[in-house]
Amino acid sequence: MNSRRSWLIYGIGVFAYLVAVTQRTTIGVAGVAATERFHVNASVLSTLAVVQLVVYAAMQIPVGVLIDRVGSRSLMMVGTALMIAGQVTVAFAPTIGIAILGRILVGAGDATVFTSLMRLTNSWFRGRIVPQLSQWIGNIGQLGQVLSAIPFAMLLHQSGWTTAFLSAGSLSVVALVGIVLVIKDRPTGSTEGPRPATWGESMRQLRVSLARPGTQLGFWSHFVTQSSGTVFSLMWGLPFMVYALGVDAAEASGLLIVSVAAGLISGPILGLLTARFPLRRSNLVLGIVALMGVTWAVLLLWPGVPPFWMLIVLLVVIGIGGPGSLIGFDFARTFNPLRSLGSANGIVNVGGFLASFVMMFLIGVTLDTENSLHVAAGGASDLYAFDSFRWAFAVQYLIVGIGVGFLVHARRRTRRRLSEDEGIEVAPLWVALVEAWRIRGHRSAR
Repeated sequence: MNSRRSWLIYGIGVFAYLVAVTQRTTIGVAGVAATERFHVNASVLSTLAVVQLVVYAAMQIPVGVLIDRVGSRSLMMVGTALMIAGQVTVAFAPTIGIAILGRILVGAGDATVFTSLMRLTNSWFRGRIVPQLSQWIGNIGQLGQVLSAIPFAMLLHQSGWTTAFLSAGSLSVVALVGIVLVIKDRPTGSTEGPRPATWGESMRQLRVSLARPGTQLGFWSHFVTQSSGTVFSLMWGLPFMVYALGVDAAEASGLLIVSVAAGLISGPILGLLTARFPLRRSNLVLGIVALMGVTWAVLLLWPGVPPFWMLIVLLVVIGIGGPGSLIGFDFARTFNPLRSLGSANGIVNVGGFLASFVMMFLIGVTLDTENSLHVAAGGASDLYAFDSFRWAFAVQYLIVGIGVGFLVHARRRTRRRLSEDEGIEVAPLWVALVEAWRIRGHRSAR
């Protein structure tokens, strides 16, 4: 545990995840190019990314069960090979239908990597370093968005669609070689116990994980924190910045890096806070959600087109949501035994992507509906006007609001279970803060 071999496996795994994020986010950078290449409207364009996320989310629980049953290495090998096939298909796609098929393959492959890597990390490391390593997985992995935002975008604009997507796919070839040569599921002499002997046992293990309030709390934490940033970076951020705010296309692609940088800075801090205050993790989640809600409200209610600095603030805030969503996996880790952690992580990982593809699709439908009404009233077609985006992006409040309600309910059940099983009482945050202030005051008076 925590050996030199552990760090080598972790490094190769993180590289594979970085490449997977690159493949996932290339379509967001290529949104404008896809509109021109396939001549489609907003709803159809959103399908290109939504189908990918639907496949990703739908596969999370089966992938989690398979990790517990056959191990992470096999899943990562198959998944990386699928991403190679998917990007090649997109590269040569003559129609939107073929491109969607390619993105389905990318989504299926992408679905295997992150959850497998989280399981590997828990198998090869122990102690308080684990929450911090989990944050670094997310942070370093999001650098894949930088690869899609800068070199991929440059290739797309200079060399064209086919060259750009083939180049992105070649990175997965490198990752696949690393996985085959280095990755091993668990250390020799591991005490984590045998894998489920039958599929029936795997299904029982999954049902037990799903029934745990702590797993549900992780699901809803992921649901409310990740979705806003995913929707923006993967689909609607580029059209919003280019058409609604008037930002140059190349500059808009580069601006997506701001969110990545915000995640890199905030991730280690959230990892330390998660390890230091394990009973206050849900407060961190709710604080991040509140910050995103206020920032979106200011931008969408801004009279006229908001200034450039307001866009930067938004990118920073939604960037914090990415590492914030990883707190959900820490709930899964602490409320599930290691033998069923793959299933639990799969359940949690469904949350953010379920919210993302619902949001993504509804935003596209809202934009098309508003444009149709505007044209029917005698106006000119203006699909990506800022006023249209005001209403379209407001869809987030409905989806995230539902998630917050379920999160609070799951937290209440989790705390009740802690009290019944371990005698741990978690007071409301304001009570804990008052008590800490009182103790500090007594110490100062001495």
